[in-house]
Amino acid sequence: MGCDNLAYITSDGDIVGGCMSICSNASTRVSGCNGISCCQTSIPPNLQAFDIRISTFKNATADCKNTFLVDQNWFIRKLSSNFHAVQDMGYVPVVLDWRIANLTCPPHPWQKYYNASYRSTDYRSTNSSFNYCDCGWGFRGNPYLDDGCLGIGIGVGILFILLVSLWLYRIVKKKKNFKLKQKFFKQNGGLLLQQQMSSNEGSIEKTKIFTARELEKATDNFNEIRILGQGGNGTVYKGMLVDGRIVAVKKSKMVDESQIEQFINEVAILSQINHRNVVKLLGCCLETEVPLLVYEFISNGTLLDHIHDQNEEFPILWTDRLRIATEVAGAVAYLHSAASIPIYHRDIKSTNILLDDKRRAKVSDFGTSRSVPTDKTHLTTLVQGTFGYLDPEYFQSSQFTEKSDVYSFGVVLVELLTGQRPISSTRSQEEKSLAIHFLSSIKENRLFDIFDTRVVQEGGKEELIAVADLAKRCLNLNGKKRPTMKEVSMELEGVRMSEGNFSIQLNPQEIECYIPETSSLWDAYSMSTGYASLENSAALSLDVQPLLPNPSG
Repeated sequence: MGCDNLAYITSDGDIVGGCMSICSNASTRVSGCNGISCCQTSIPPNLQAFDIRISTFKNATADCKNTFLVDQNWFIRKLSSNFHAVQDMGYVPVVLDWRIANLTCPPHPWQKYYNASYRSTDYRSTNSSFNYCDCGWGFRGNPYLDDGCLGIGIGVGILFILLVSLWLYRIVKKKKNFKLKQKFFKQNGGLLLQQQMSSNEGSIEKTKIFTARELEKATDNFNEIRILGQGGNGTVYKGMLVDGRIVAVKKSKMVDESQIEQFINEVAILSQINHRNVVKLLGCCLETEVPLLVYEFISNGTLLDHIHDQNEEFPILWTDRLRIATEVAGAVAYLHSAASIPIYHRDIKSTNILLDDKRRAKVSDFGTSRSVPTDKTHLTTLVQGTFGYLDPEYFQSSQFTEKSDVYSFGVVLVELLTGQRPISSTRSQEEKSLAIHFLSSIKENRLFDIFDTRVVQEGGKEELIAVADLAKRCLNLNGKKRPTMKEVSMELEGVRMSEGNFSIQLNPQEIECYIPETSSLWDAYSMSTGYASLENSAALSLDVQPLLPNPSG
Protein backbone atom coordinates (compact mmCIF):
# COMPACT_ATOMS: atom_id res chain seq x y z
CA MET A 1 0.00 0.00 0.00
CA GLY A 2 1.20 3.53 -0.70
CA CYS A 3 2.46 5.57 -3.63
CA ASP A 4 5.18 4.57 -6.08
CA ASN A 5 5.98 1.24 -4.40
CA LEU A 6 7.31 -1.88 -6.07
CA ALA A 7 7.02 -5.31 -4.44
CA TYR A 8 8.35 -8.53 -5.91
CA ILE A 9 8.83 -12.16 -4.90
CA THR A 10 12.07 -14.06 -5.62
CA SER A 11 12.90 -17.72 -5.41
CA ASP A 12 16.44 -18.99 -5.93
CA GLY A 13 17.40 -15.49 -7.22
CA ASP A 14 14.66 -15.36 -9.82
CA ILE A 15 11.71 -12.97 -9.71
CA VAL A 16 8.57 -15.12 -9.71
CA GLY A 17 5.92 -12.47 -9.01
CA GLY A 18 5.25 -8.86 -8.06
CA CYS A 19 3.12 -5.74 -8.32
CA MET A 20 3.41 -1.93 -8.39
CA SER A 21 1.25 0.77 -6.81
CA ILE A 22 1.17 4.37 -8.04
CA CYS A 23 -0.68 7.49 -7.00
CA SER A 24 -2.56 10.09 -9.07
CA ASN A 25 -3.30 13.72 -8.39
CA ALA A 26 -7.05 13.11 -8.41
CA SER A 27 -8.80 13.96 -5.17
CA THR A 28 -11.24 11.02 -5.45
CA ARG A 29 -10.23 7.93 -3.46
CA VAL A 30 -10.16 4.83 -5.60
CA SER A 31 -11.70 1.66 -4.07
CA GLY A 32 -10.16 -1.74 -4.57
CA CYS A 33 -6.53 -2.84 -4.67
CA ASN A 34 -5.89 -2.67 -8.36
CA GLY A 35 -2.57 -0.68 -8.61
CA ILE A 36 -3.77 2.78 -7.54
CA SER A 37 -2.42 3.34 -4.00
CA CYS A 38 -2.56 -0.44 -3.52
CA CYS A 39 -1.46 -3.51 -5.40
CA GLN A 40 -1.60 -7.22 -4.71
CA THR A 41 -0.12 -10.43 -6.06
CA SER A 42 -0.51 -14.11 -5.30
CA ILE A 43 2.31 -16.31 -4.08
CA PRO A 44 2.94 -18.82 -6.84
CA PRO A 45 2.34 -22.47 -6.00
CA ASN A 46 5.01 -25.16 -5.69
CA LEU A 47 7.55 -22.86 -3.98
CA GLN A 48 9.72 -24.49 -1.36
CA ALA A 49 11.28 -21.09 -0.38
CA PHE A 50 10.78 -17.46 -1.39
CA ASP A 51 11.82 -13.88 -0.49
CA ILE A 52 9.79 -10.66 -0.60
CA ARG A 53 11.49 -7.38 -1.55
CA ILE A 54 10.03 -3.84 -1.53
CA SER A 55 11.48 -0.72 -3.23
CA THR A 56 10.33 2.76 -4.20
CA PHE A 57 10.67 4.92 -7.26
CA LYS A 58 10.22 8.62 -7.99
CA ASN A 59 9.84 10.77 -4.89
CA ALA A 60 7.81 8.48 -2.61
CA THR A 61 7.55 9.62 1.00
CA ALA A 62 8.78 7.29 3.74
CA ASP A 63 5.61 7.23 5.74
CA CYS A 64 3.20 5.77 3.19
CA LYS A 65 4.55 2.24 2.70
CA ASN A 66 2.70 -0.84 4.07
CA THR A 67 3.34 -4.40 3.01
CA PHE A 68 1.83 -7.58 4.50
CA LEU A 69 0.89 -11.20 3.84
CA VAL A 70 -2.84 -11.88 4.11
CA ASP A 71 -5.38 -14.54 3.21
CA GLN A 72 -6.79 -13.54 -0.15
CA ASN A 73 -10.39 -14.47 0.58
CA TRP A 74 -10.38 -12.61 3.87
CA PHE A 75 -8.85 -9.54 2.19
CA ILE A 76 -11.51 -9.44 -0.52
CA ARG A 77 -14.28 -9.90 2.04
CA LYS A 78 -13.02 -7.40 4.63
CA LEU A 79 -10.78 -4.78 2.93
CA SER A 80 -11.61 -4.61 -0.77
CA SER A 81 -13.78 -1.50 -0.30
CA ASN A 82 -11.47 0.24 2.20
CA PHE A 83 -7.99 -1.24 2.26
CA HIS A 84 -6.68 1.74 4.30
CA ALA A 85 -8.46 0.25 7.34
CA VAL A 86 -5.65 -2.27 7.67
CA GLN A 87 -3.48 0.52 9.11
CA ASP A 88 -5.54 0.39 12.29
CA MET A 89 -5.31 -3.41 12.67
CA GLY A 90 -2.80 -5.21 14.80
CA TYR A 91 -2.75 -8.35 12.63
CA VAL A 92 -4.33 -10.02 9.64
CA PRO A 93 -4.97 -13.74 9.01
CA VAL A 94 -2.58 -15.84 6.94
CA VAL A 95 -3.20 -19.41 5.76
CA LEU A 96 -0.27 -21.69 5.17
CA ASP A 97 -1.04 -24.45 2.69
CA TRP A 98 1.51 -27.16 2.14
CA ARG A 99 2.15 -30.16 -0.09
CA ILE A 100 4.90 -32.75 -0.48
CA ALA A 101 6.25 -33.75 -3.85
CA ASN A 102 7.51 -37.27 -4.62
CA LEU A 103 6.10 -38.57 -1.34
CA THR A 104 5.77 -42.24 -0.35
CA CYS A 105 3.46 -42.62 2.65
CA PRO A 106 4.46 -44.98 5.48
CA PRO A 107 2.89 -48.42 5.07
CA HIS A 108 -0.14 -49.18 7.22
CA PRO A 109 -2.77 -51.86 6.63
CA TRP A 110 -5.65 -49.47 7.31
CA GLN A 111 -4.16 -46.32 5.73
CA LYS A 112 -5.57 -44.66 2.62
CA TYR A 113 -3.66 -42.51 0.12
CA TYR A 114 -4.98 -39.57 -1.82
CA ASN A 115 -3.86 -37.20 -4.59
CA ALA A 116 -4.84 -33.60 -4.03
CA SER A 117 -3.67 -30.17 -4.92
CA TYR A 118 -3.94 -28.57 -1.48
CA ARG A 119 -3.91 -29.89 2.08
CA SER A 120 -6.43 -27.25 3.06
CA THR A 121 -9.87 -27.84 1.64
CA ASP A 122 -11.04 -24.27 2.22
CA TYR A 123 -8.51 -22.36 0.16
CA ARG A 124 -7.71 -24.07 -3.13
CA SER A 125 -6.05 -22.05 -5.89
CA THR A 126 -4.40 -24.56 -8.17
CA ASN A 127 -5.08 -27.86 -9.84
CA SER A 128 -1.50 -29.14 -9.59
CA SER A 129 -1.27 -32.70 -8.37
CA PHE A 130 0.90 -33.54 -5.35
CA ASN A 131 0.77 -36.44 -2.96
CA TYR A 132 -0.17 -36.20 0.67
CA CYS A 133 -1.00 -38.78 3.31
CA ASP A 134 -4.04 -39.19 5.46
CA CYS A 135 -5.11 -41.71 8.09
CA GLY A 136 -7.87 -44.04 6.93
CA TRP A 137 -11.51 -43.89 8.00
CA GLY A 138 -11.82 -44.44 11.71
CA PHE A 139 -8.15 -43.56 12.43
CA ARG A 140 -6.52 -40.42 13.77
CA GLY A 141 -2.95 -39.25 14.18
CA ASN A 142 0.14 -38.30 12.11
CA PRO A 143 0.12 -40.24 8.84
CA TYR A 144 3.72 -39.28 8.06
CA LEU A 145 5.09 -41.33 10.95
CA ASP A 146 5.35 -45.08 11.18
CA ASP A 147 2.40 -46.30 13.24
CA GLY A 148 1.33 -42.68 13.49
CA CYS A 149 -2.34 -43.45 12.88
CA LEU A 150 -4.04 -44.47 16.11
CA GLY A 151 -6.34 -47.47 15.78
CA ILE A 152 -9.59 -45.91 16.92
CA GLY A 153 -11.00 -47.47 13.74
CA ILE A 154 -11.08 -50.89 15.45
CA GLY A 155 -13.38 -49.60 18.18
CA VAL A 156 -15.57 -47.77 15.68
CA GLY A 157 -15.66 -50.84 13.47
CA ILE A 158 -16.64 -53.05 16.38
CA LEU A 159 -19.32 -50.55 17.40
CA PHE A 160 -20.63 -50.51 13.85
CA ILE A 161 -20.69 -54.30 13.73
CA LEU A 162 -22.50 -54.42 17.09
CA LEU A 163 -25.11 -51.92 15.94
CA VAL A 164 -25.73 -53.83 12.74
CA SER A 165 -25.90 -57.10 14.69
CA LEU A 166 -28.38 -55.61 17.15
CA TRP A 167 -30.53 -54.34 14.30
CA LEU A 168 -30.50 -57.74 12.61
CA TYR A 169 -31.22 -59.46 15.94
CA ARG A 170 -34.27 -57.28 16.52
CA ILE A 171 -35.59 -57.98 13.04
CA VAL A 172 -35.11 -61.73 13.47
CA LYS A 173 -36.62 -61.64 16.97
CA LYS A 174 -39.60 -59.63 15.75
CA LYS A 175 -40.26 -62.13 12.97
CA LYS A 176 -39.81 -65.04 15.36
CA ASN A 177 -42.22 -63.50 17.89
CA PHE A 178 -44.75 -62.84 15.14
CA LYS A 179 -44.62 -66.47 14.00
CA LEU A 180 -44.81 -67.66 17.62
CA LYS A 181 -47.89 -65.50 18.25
CA GLN A 182 -49.51 -66.91 15.12
CA LYS A 183 -48.74 -70.43 16.35
CA PHE A 184 -50.26 -69.77 19.79
CA PHE A 185 -53.28 -68.05 18.24
CA LYS A 186 -54.08 -71.13 16.17
CA GLN A 187 -53.19 -73.49 19.03
CA ASN A 188 -55.51 -71.66 21.44
CA GLY A 189 -58.46 -71.75 19.07
CA GLY A 190 -58.23 -68.24 17.66
CA LEU A 191 -59.41 -69.29 14.21
CA LEU A 192 -62.38 -71.11 15.76
CA LEU A 193 -63.35 -68.04 17.77
CA GLN A 194 -63.06 -65.80 14.72
CA GLN A 195 -65.29 -68.23 12.83
CA GLN A 196 -67.91 -68.13 15.58
CA MET A 197 -67.74 -64.34 15.71
CA SER A 198 -68.23 -64.04 11.95
CA SER A 199 -71.18 -66.44 12.04
CA ASN A 200 -72.91 -64.38 14.73
CA GLU A 201 -72.80 -60.70 13.90
CA GLY A 202 -74.48 -59.80 17.16
CA SER A 203 -71.48 -60.95 19.18
CA ILE A 204 -68.73 -59.39 17.11
CA GLU A 205 -68.60 -56.23 19.18
CA LYS A 206 -69.05 -58.11 22.44
CA THR A 207 -66.11 -60.48 22.09
CA LYS A 208 -62.82 -58.62 21.85
CA ILE A 209 -59.63 -60.43 20.98
CA PHE A 210 -56.83 -58.51 22.69
CA THR A 211 -53.23 -58.55 21.51
CA ALA A 212 -50.47 -59.65 23.86
CA ARG A 213 -48.94 -56.18 23.57
CA GLU A 214 -52.18 -54.54 24.74
CA LEU A 215 -52.32 -56.65 27.91
CA GLU A 216 -48.59 -56.38 28.57
CA LYS A 217 -48.95 -52.61 28.48
CA ALA A 218 -52.13 -52.72 30.59
CA THR A 219 -50.44 -54.77 33.34
CA ASP A 220 -46.98 -53.18 33.12
CA ASN A 221 -45.61 -56.43 31.68
CA PHE A 222 -47.47 -58.45 34.33
CA ASN A 223 -45.70 -56.66 37.15
CA GLU A 224 -45.92 -58.43 40.51
CA ILE A 225 -47.32 -55.32 42.19
CA ARG A 226 -50.36 -55.65 39.91
CA ILE A 227 -51.29 -59.12 41.23
CA LEU A 228 -54.83 -59.26 42.59
CA GLY A 229 -54.98 -62.96 43.40
CA GLN A 230 -53.11 -66.21 42.87
CA GLY A 231 -54.30 -69.79 42.78
CA GLY A 232 -53.14 -73.22 41.80
CA ASN A 233 -53.98 -72.71 38.15
CA GLY A 234 -53.17 -69.09 37.51
CA THR A 235 -52.72 -65.47 38.53
CA VAL A 236 -55.00 -62.45 38.17
CA TYR A 237 -53.54 -59.00 37.48
CA LYS A 238 -55.05 -55.54 37.68
CA GLY A 239 -54.66 -53.61 34.46
CA MET A 240 -55.71 -50.44 32.70
CA LEU A 241 -56.57 -50.44 29.00
CA VAL A 242 -55.67 -47.58 26.67
CA ASP A 243 -59.23 -46.26 26.91
CA GLY A 244 -58.86 -45.92 30.69
CA ARG A 245 -60.96 -48.92 31.71
CA ILE A 246 -59.72 -50.86 34.72
CA VAL A 247 -59.76 -54.62 34.10
CA ALA A 248 -58.73 -57.90 35.70
CA VAL A 249 -56.49 -60.07 33.52
CA LYS A 250 -56.40 -63.79 34.25
CA LYS A 251 -53.18 -65.56 33.26
CA SER A 252 -53.43 -69.34 33.49
CA LYS A 253 -50.47 -71.55 34.35
CA MET A 254 -51.41 -74.34 31.98
CA VAL A 255 -53.89 -75.30 29.29
CA ASP A 256 -55.41 -78.61 28.28
CA GLU A 257 -55.28 -78.64 24.47
CA SER A 258 -58.06 -81.22 24.35
CA GLN A 259 -60.38 -78.66 25.98
CA ILE A 260 -59.56 -75.76 23.63
CA GLU A 261 -62.69 -76.10 21.50
CA GLN A 262 -64.87 -76.22 24.57
CA PHE A 263 -62.99 -73.26 26.05
CA ILE A 264 -63.58 -71.18 22.92
CA ASN A 265 -67.28 -72.07 23.01
CA GLU A 266 -67.47 -70.88 26.61
CA VAL A 267 -65.68 -67.61 25.77
CA ALA A 268 -68.13 -66.94 22.96
CA ILE A 269 -71.09 -67.71 25.23
CA LEU A 270 -69.91 -65.90 28.36
CA SER A 271 -68.94 -62.78 26.44
CA GLN A 272 -72.58 -62.45 25.38
CA ILE A 273 -73.90 -62.61 28.96
CA ASN A 274 -75.11 -59.19 30.03
CA HIS A 275 -76.47 -59.31 33.56
CA ARG A 276 -75.87 -56.65 36.18
CA ASN A 277 -74.99 -59.28 38.79
CA VAL A 278 -72.55 -61.25 36.64
CA VAL A 279 -68.93 -60.15 36.16
CA LYS A 280 -68.55 -59.24 32.51
CA LEU A 281 -66.06 -61.16 30.39
CA LEU A 282 -64.67 -58.43 28.12
CA GLY A 283 -62.54 -60.65 25.90
CA CYS A 284 -59.43 -62.77 25.69
CA CYS A 285 -55.94 -62.94 24.27
CA LEU A 286 -55.01 -66.08 22.33
CA GLU A 287 -51.54 -65.21 20.99
CA THR A 288 -49.74 -66.19 24.21
CA GLU A 289 -48.70 -69.65 25.34
CA VAL A 290 -51.83 -69.90 27.50
CA PRO A 291 -55.04 -67.92 26.89
CA LEU A 292 -55.52 -64.69 28.85
CA LEU A 293 -59.03 -63.76 29.98
CA VAL A 294 -60.03 -60.14 30.51
CA TYR A 295 -62.85 -59.27 32.95
CA GLU A 296 -64.36 -56.10 34.26
CA PHE A 297 -62.64 -55.07 37.51
CA ILE A 298 -64.67 -55.23 40.74
CA SER A 299 -63.08 -53.14 43.44
CA ASN A 300 -64.71 -53.95 46.79
CA GLY A 301 -63.50 -57.46 47.52
CA THR A 302 -65.28 -60.76 47.94
CA LEU A 303 -68.35 -61.69 49.94
CA LEU A 304 -66.13 -63.90 52.08
CA ASP A 305 -64.08 -60.84 53.07
CA HIS A 306 -67.16 -58.91 54.14
CA ILE A 307 -68.69 -61.81 56.08
CA HIS A 308 -65.67 -63.21 57.87
CA ASP A 309 -63.42 -60.14 58.14
CA GLN A 310 -66.04 -57.55 58.91
CA ASN A 311 -65.23 -53.88 59.06
CA GLU A 312 -66.77 -52.58 62.27
CA GLU A 313 -67.04 -49.12 60.74
CA PHE A 314 -68.95 -50.44 57.71
CA PRO A 315 -70.52 -53.75 58.81
CA ILE A 316 -72.55 -55.87 56.41
CA LEU A 317 -76.12 -55.58 57.67
CA TRP A 318 -78.81 -58.25 57.44
CA THR A 319 -80.66 -56.22 54.82
CA ASP A 320 -77.42 -56.20 52.76
CA ARG A 321 -77.01 -59.94 53.20
CA LEU A 322 -80.57 -60.67 52.10
CA ARG A 323 -80.23 -58.38 49.08
CA ILE A 324 -76.88 -59.96 48.09
CA ALA A 325 -78.39 -63.46 48.38
CA THR A 326 -81.30 -62.36 46.18
CA GLU A 327 -78.97 -60.83 43.57
CA VAL A 328 -76.77 -63.93 43.41
CA ALA A 329 -79.77 -66.24 43.15
CA GLY A 330 -81.15 -64.11 40.30
CA ALA A 331 -77.82 -64.18 38.46
CA VAL A 332 -77.45 -67.98 38.74
CA ALA A 333 -81.09 -68.47 37.74
CA TYR A 334 -80.37 -66.34 34.67
CA LEU A 335 -77.41 -68.57 33.77
CA HIS A 336 -79.54 -71.69 34.22
CA SER A 337 -82.63 -70.69 32.32
CA ALA A 338 -82.57 -67.21 30.77
CA ALA A 339 -79.25 -67.35 28.89
CA SER A 340 -79.27 -68.39 25.22
CA ILE A 341 -77.66 -71.68 26.25
CA PRO A 342 -77.95 -72.95 29.86
CA ILE A 343 -74.72 -72.53 31.82
CA TYR A 344 -73.76 -74.37 34.99
CA HIS A 345 -71.40 -72.30 37.14
CA ARG A 346 -69.95 -75.31 39.01
CA ASP A 347 -68.04 -73.30 41.63
CA ILE A 348 -70.46 -71.08 43.53
CA LYS A 349 -68.86 -69.92 46.76
CA SER A 350 -68.40 -66.71 48.75
CA THR A 351 -64.98 -66.02 47.22
CA ASN A 352 -66.53 -66.08 43.75
CA ILE A 353 -69.13 -63.49 44.68
CA LEU A 354 -67.64 -60.02 44.36
CA LEU A 355 -69.03 -56.75 45.67
CA ASP A 356 -68.73 -53.42 43.90
CA ASP A 357 -68.53 -49.99 45.54
CA LYS A 358 -72.27 -50.09 46.27
CA ARG A 359 -71.98 -53.65 47.62
CA ARG A 360 -73.90 -54.96 44.65
CA ALA A 361 -73.17 -58.65 44.10
CA LYS A 362 -71.29 -59.88 41.02
CA VAL A 363 -70.98 -63.61 40.32
CA SER A 364 -67.47 -64.29 39.02
CA ASP A 365 -64.98 -66.99 38.09
CA PHE A 366 -66.43 -68.99 35.21
CA GLY A 367 -63.26 -71.01 34.73
CA THR A 368 -65.03 -74.30 35.41
CA SER A 369 -68.40 -73.24 34.02
CA ARG A 370 -69.88 -75.30 31.21
CA SER A 371 -72.72 -74.75 28.80
CA VAL A 372 -75.27 -77.52 28.57
CA PRO A 373 -77.28 -78.55 25.50
CA THR A 374 -80.94 -77.93 26.06
CA ASP A 375 -81.73 -81.63 25.59
CA LYS A 376 -79.42 -82.69 28.46
CA THR A 377 -79.96 -82.48 32.21
CA HIS A 378 -76.45 -83.10 33.50
CA LEU A 379 -72.73 -83.14 32.75
CA THR A 380 -70.57 -86.16 33.50
CA THR A 381 -67.09 -84.90 34.43
CA LEU A 382 -64.19 -85.50 36.73
CA VAL A 383 -65.25 -84.30 40.17
CA GLN A 384 -64.13 -80.73 40.66
CA GLY A 385 -65.09 -78.09 43.13
CA THR A 386 -64.36 -76.50 46.49
CA PHE A 387 -64.60 -78.51 49.67
CA GLY A 388 -67.51 -77.35 51.83
CA TYR A 389 -69.58 -76.26 48.83
CA LEU A 390 -69.42 -79.50 46.83
CA ASP A 391 -72.70 -81.29 46.16
CA PRO A 392 -72.49 -84.76 47.83
CA GLU A 393 -74.65 -86.25 45.07
CA TYR A 394 -72.26 -84.94 42.40
CA PHE A 395 -69.31 -86.23 44.39
CA GLN A 396 -70.74 -89.75 44.39
CA SER A 397 -72.07 -89.88 40.82
CA SER A 398 -69.74 -87.47 38.90
CA GLN A 399 -72.93 -86.13 37.31
CA PHE A 400 -73.25 -82.35 37.68
CA THR A 401 -76.78 -80.94 37.36
CA GLU A 402 -78.28 -77.49 37.83
CA LYS A 403 -79.25 -78.69 41.33
CA SER A 404 -75.53 -79.02 42.14
CA ASP A 405 -75.29 -75.23 41.83
CA VAL A 406 -78.35 -75.02 44.10
CA TYR A 407 -76.54 -77.01 46.81
CA SER A 408 -73.50 -74.71 46.65
CA PHE A 409 -75.75 -71.67 46.86
CA GLY A 410 -77.40 -73.19 49.92
CA VAL A 411 -74.01 -73.20 51.66
CA VAL A 412 -73.55 -69.51 50.77
CA LEU A 413 -76.99 -68.79 52.30
CA VAL A 414 -75.91 -70.50 55.52
CA GLU A 415 -72.69 -68.41 55.50
CA LEU A 416 -74.80 -65.25 55.30
CA LEU A 417 -77.00 -66.42 58.17
CA THR A 418 -74.27 -67.65 60.51
CA GLY A 419 -71.17 -65.68 59.54
CA GLN A 420 -69.23 -68.95 59.77
CA ARG A 421 -66.83 -70.48 57.28
CA PRO A 422 -67.88 -73.50 55.17
CA ILE A 423 -65.16 -75.62 56.76
CA SER A 424 -63.90 -75.04 60.29
CA SER A 425 -61.50 -77.02 62.46
CA THR A 426 -62.99 -75.39 65.59
CA ARG A 427 -66.19 -77.41 65.20
CA SER A 428 -66.46 -81.08 66.07
CA GLN A 429 -65.29 -83.71 63.61
CA GLU A 430 -68.87 -84.54 62.71
CA GLU A 431 -69.75 -80.90 62.09
CA LYS A 432 -66.64 -79.52 60.40
CA SER A 433 -68.87 -78.96 57.39
CA LEU A 434 -71.01 -75.84 57.84
CA ALA A 435 -73.85 -77.55 55.96
CA ILE A 436 -73.95 -80.47 58.41
CA HIS A 437 -73.48 -78.09 61.38
CA PHE A 438 -76.45 -76.02 60.17
CA LEU A 439 -78.73 -79.02 59.59
CA SER A 440 -77.79 -80.52 62.95
CA SER A 441 -78.71 -77.25 64.70
CA ILE A 442 -82.17 -77.39 63.11
CA LYS A 443 -82.59 -81.02 64.19
CA GLU A 444 -81.61 -80.11 67.75
CA ASN A 445 -83.81 -76.99 67.88
CA ARG A 446 -80.83 -74.65 68.41
CA LEU A 447 -80.87 -72.86 65.06
CA PHE A 448 -80.73 -69.34 66.51
CA ASP A 449 -77.71 -70.32 68.57
CA ILE A 450 -75.54 -70.55 65.43
CA PHE A 451 -76.90 -67.40 63.73
CA ASP A 452 -74.61 -64.37 63.51
CA THR A 453 -75.35 -62.01 66.42
CA ARG A 454 -75.90 -59.05 64.09
CA VAL A 455 -78.31 -61.13 61.97
CA VAL A 456 -80.40 -62.02 65.05
CA GLN A 457 -80.46 -58.38 66.18
CA GLU A 458 -81.39 -56.91 62.79
CA GLY A 459 -83.53 -59.60 61.15
CA GLY A 460 -87.10 -60.54 61.97
CA LYS A 461 -87.59 -64.02 63.37
CA GLU A 462 -90.02 -65.07 60.65
CA GLU A 463 -87.84 -63.96 57.74
CA LEU A 464 -84.75 -65.58 59.28
CA ILE A 465 -86.69 -68.83 59.62
CA ALA A 466 -87.92 -68.46 56.03
CA VAL A 467 -84.38 -68.04 54.69
CA ALA A 468 -83.12 -70.90 56.88
CA ASP A 469 -85.92 -73.14 55.56
CA LEU A 470 -84.92 -72.26 52.00
CA ALA A 471 -81.26 -73.04 52.76
CA LYS A 472 -82.33 -76.37 54.28
CA ARG A 473 -84.15 -77.34 51.09
CA CYS A 474 -81.19 -76.32 48.95
CA LEU A 475 -79.02 -78.70 51.01
CA ASN A 476 -81.22 -81.75 50.50
CA LEU A 477 -79.07 -84.79 49.64
CA ASN A 478 -81.55 -85.71 46.94
CA GLY A 479 -81.00 -83.21 44.15
CA LYS A 480 -84.45 -83.77 42.68
CA LYS A 481 -86.03 -82.49 45.89
CA ARG A 482 -84.05 -79.23 45.85
CA PRO A 483 -85.73 -76.13 44.42
CA THR A 484 -84.51 -74.66 41.14
CA MET A 485 -82.48 -71.46 41.21
CA LYS A 486 -85.42 -69.63 39.68
CA GLU A 487 -87.62 -70.79 42.59
CA VAL A 488 -84.89 -69.82 45.06
CA SER A 489 -84.66 -66.35 43.51
CA MET A 490 -88.43 -65.85 43.65
CA GLU A 491 -88.64 -66.98 47.30
CA LEU A 492 -85.84 -64.65 48.38
CA GLU A 493 -87.43 -61.76 46.53
CA GLY A 494 -90.67 -62.63 48.30
CA VAL A 495 -88.95 -62.54 51.70
CA ARG A 496 -87.52 -59.10 50.92
CA MET A 497 -90.89 -57.75 49.83
CA SER A 498 -92.99 -59.30 52.65
CA GLU A 499 -91.21 -57.49 55.49
CA GLY A 500 -91.86 -60.43 57.84
CA ASN A 501 -95.63 -60.79 57.16
CA PHE A 502 -95.65 -64.57 56.90
CA SER A 503 -95.18 -67.65 59.05
CA ILE A 504 -92.99 -70.68 58.32
CA GLN A 505 -92.32 -73.54 60.70
CA LEU A 506 -89.14 -75.63 60.60
CA ASN A 507 -89.82 -79.32 61.30
CA PRO A 508 -86.76 -80.89 63.00
CA GLN A 509 -88.01 -84.36 62.08
CA GLU A 510 -87.54 -83.59 58.39
CA ILE A 511 -83.83 -83.00 58.84
CA GLU A 512 -82.89 -86.67 59.03
CA CYS A 513 -82.88 -87.03 55.25
CA TYR A 514 -80.65 -83.96 54.82
CA ILE A 515 -77.68 -85.10 56.89
CA PRO A 516 -75.37 -87.69 55.27
CA GLU A 517 -74.12 -90.68 57.17
CA THR A 518 -70.90 -89.54 58.81
CA SER A 519 -69.38 -92.97 58.35
CA SER A 520 -69.82 -92.90 54.59
CA LEU A 521 -70.19 -89.64 52.73
CA TRP A 522 -68.42 -87.38 55.23
CA ASP A 523 -65.44 -89.71 55.41
CA ALA A 524 -65.44 -89.91 51.62
CA TYR A 525 -64.58 -86.28 51.17
CA SER A 526 -62.88 -85.44 54.44
CA MET A 527 -60.10 -82.89 54.62
CA SER A 528 -57.37 -85.49 54.81
CA THR A 529 -58.34 -87.77 51.92
CA GLY A 530 -61.36 -86.83 49.86
CA TYR A 531 -60.52 -83.24 48.95
CA ALA A 532 -56.95 -84.11 48.20
CA SER A 533 -58.28 -86.64 45.70
CA LEU A 534 -60.49 -83.95 44.23
CA GLU A 535 -57.48 -81.71 43.65
CA ASN A 536 -55.51 -84.53 42.11
CA SER A 537 -58.30 -85.63 39.80
CA ALA A 538 -59.29 -82.16 38.60
CA ALA A 539 -58.30 -82.16 34.96
CA LEU A 540 -59.84 -78.93 33.69
CA SER A 541 -56.80 -76.72 33.54
CA LEU A 542 -58.73 -73.63 32.46
CA ASP A 543 -60.13 -73.19 35.99
CA VAL A 544 -59.68 -69.55 36.99
CA GLN A 545 -59.28 -68.15 40.47
CA PRO A 546 -61.21 -65.22 42.01
CA LEU A 547 -60.58 -61.86 40.40
CA LEU A 548 -59.67 -60.22 43.69
CA PRO A 549 -57.15 -60.90 46.50
CA ASN A 550 -57.51 -63.46 49.28
CA PRO A 551 -58.99 -66.34 47.26
CA SER A 552 -60.09 -69.19 49.46
CA GLY A 553 -59.04 -72.74 48.88
